[in-house]
Amino acid sequence: MVSPHGIQLAAHIISSFYGDLCSKVCDCLLRRGTLTLAQIIRFTELTRENVINCLRVLIHQNCVQAFAIQQEGAFGEAPRIVTQYMALFDSMIHKLRAPKFMQIVSDELGKDCLGIFQGLLQHGRLSINQIIDRHEQTAGGASDVHVARESFNRLLCARFVERCPAPEPFLAPPAEEETPAKKRGAKSKIAEERQTTEQRALAAAAPMESMRFLMDMDDLSVEKGEESRNNAKSAALGEKRKQDVLKSDENILDPNKKKEVLWRVNFEELVHHMRHKACISYVETRRSKEAGIVLSAMLELNGRSETRQKAEKSAYLSINAIYDEVIKKEGGLGMDFERISVSLEQLECQTLSVGLDETYSIDIKRIIEMAQSEEVESVIWTRYGKEAYRIFRLLSKAGRLLESDKISDTTFVEKKDAIKILYRLWKDDYLHMEKVFASGAKQSLFLLWRVNKQPLVEQVLDEMYHAALNLRLRIAHEQDQGKEVRQLPREKLVGDLEKRYKRLGKVRVILESSLMNLDDAIMLFHDF
Repeated sequence: MVSPHGIQLAAHIISSFYGDLCSKVCDCLLRRGTLTLAQIIRFTELTRENVINCLRVLIHQNCVQAFAIQQEGAFGEAPRIVTQYMALFDSMIHKLRAPKFMQIVSDELGKDCLGIFQGLLQHGRLSINQIIDRHEQTAGGASDVHVARESFNRLLCARFVERCPAPEPFLAPPAEEETPAKKRGAKSKIAEERQTTEQRALAAAAPMESMRFLMDMDDLSVEKGEESRNNAKSAALGEKRKQDVLKSDENILDPNKKKEVLWRVNFEELVHHMRHKACISYVETRRSKEAGIVLSAMLELNGRSETRQKAEKSAYLSINAIYDEVIKKEGGLGMDFERISVSLEQLECQTLSVGLDETYSIDIKRIIEMAQSEEVESVIWTRYGKEAYRIFRLLSKAGRLLESDKISDTTFVEKKDAIKILYRLWKDDYLHMEKVFASGAKQSLFLLWRVNKQPLVEQVLDEMYHAALNLRLRIAHEQDQGKEVRQLPREKLVGDLEKRYKRLGKVRVILESSLMNLDDAIMLFHDF
């Protein structure tokens, strides 16, 4: 479930990119869940044509996924196939992170790859021939087609680009899936039953892993390339290609017609990179620069074999393998085995003996949880003060129920003040409280407290979405207020107009920088 302010933020992002009608459709799907076309029309009160056009754009921009299911007919009618639409919240929020994603691609693969990547961010889904056409246009016709293909292949090898999912997969009724489930065993069947319809739809739409990053030679045929280029010459550079979107989605309705393979940005891999970057940054700040270098080396080695985006622990690595990777890193050339061993102790690695040697594994999940805890603790300090911070930190590190007197004694806070702070944190859903009656000569009441972790994470995340929405609204307001000044020629910006122009630039930089920093915290709680 998406939090209320998360829905508002996603709807605002879609509105700024694709207009109010698309935003209304997204808001409806996020609030009400998966719906049919008829239900979307009824709830949004938009015309059928408007809803269909919005869905086409949103599907092309990877913000909505369609899938077909079989529904029982009413009053003895035969079952019928119904298409349903689900909103993809993460893809909407990723629109905010385009600058971060482009920086990753630029740093790792260079300018040519960045140009192709930027085109996929802008247009959502493109065929290889459309990608080449756009690359030629942005390069002023001077770019070599082979350079474009090579750049695309580099993006593919780095897994920054992937095949698009199936446009409308069919989910078979559960009865038809019982036999294969039995063949896979009882545990597989239980896991499958726990999946929601939306999870099953995403799994069914996803291309096979063996095909996900595979380029077909048919996609690079000369005939296709020439035809696509001739059609593309008439399109102005930088357009959103809405007409192409509509035609593309109309073709989806004809399953017998051969279609070009479409490609899109692989957000999963980019988030994977940012997760590692956040872990390294945290370790460098809280432990040492050398510990950060060692962690970076271990994550680099682990990444070559890691298959899951949110792997909780790295593979076990020998110190020789870690050393060989460390000396390749900036600042790691002068590190020896002893300094690496000290860093491994700072990272609190788990060890496993293999013969005479020891191997090391890093708990990635624990690093993320420590970073999350510190983020929440900073919120507590800001809102409730230093004493509340000490109390919350004690409970957070304890991870269990503690009695009021023990909390007061350990944090050196007066019992009366400690009770007030605990009640306030409990009232604001930061803590969980339990009452225990002790029987004896005189019945006593004890209050036990602990951090209410999962609801707390959801609450903090919703507050961050709210803050991000307010920042975006403020940025939009400042741009609207300064519209007239920004449209003036540079030579006319004198006196007060020049001061207003400079102020607008400074305010925009501050607000956008604040939004990007806030988004780092959002990713820490939602994506990592």
